[in-house]
Amino acid sequence: MAEVVLFHHVQGLTDGMLAFAEDLRAGGHTVHTPDLFDGERPATVEDGLALTRRIGDEVLTGRADRAVADLPEGLVYGGFSSGAATAQRLAQTRPGARGALLYQACIPVTGEWAFGPWPDGVAVQIHGMDKDPFFALEGDIDAARELVEIVGPERAELYVYPGEQHLFTDSSLPSYDADATALVVRRSRDFLDRLG
Repeated sequence: MAEVVLFHHVQGLTDGMLAFAEDLRAGGHTVHTPDLFDGERPATVEDGLALTRRIGDEVLTGRADRAVADLPEGLVYGGFSSGAATAQRLAQTRPGARGALLYQACIPVTGEWAFGPWPDGVAVQIHGMDKDPFFALEGDIDAARELVEIVGPERAELYVYPGEQHLFTDSSLPSYDADATALVVRRSRDFLDRLG
């Protein structure tokens, strides 16, 4: 079975994030859920963005790096929204990554924002909604399509769901979509089973 590190979004390590991790564990996988906000759970996305600015990128990067420092190679890095960016950075830069699960975000793998080239042999699966104002309308879906093209269909998958919710996989938020999330969980577990 696969070993996953799952990074939360800007509203913190919510009960919904913990429930999603439990859904992956129910498939037999080991899932770590580091809390980069030290227990803070901002009430809104805007509050979460303000918190991340207060903490600072350097501190958050350090916390993420420390969260995985004692874990073995061969991890799958997963994350939601801003947490997907953290997961993608680690999948692209930490030796031995096996895969990446990117939910509601994808950073371009070419150009000035890239973390570098996509590593050989690292599989990726990306999920987002087709009218999500962040994922679909700010360029992430285009970055995801480019990544799938670069990596190839054998090791890269993009799943787009109908809807306009951003954090639709978090059962503790009003944006939650139970039907779409059930598909995300099933596809994520299938992905992890193939890697495991």
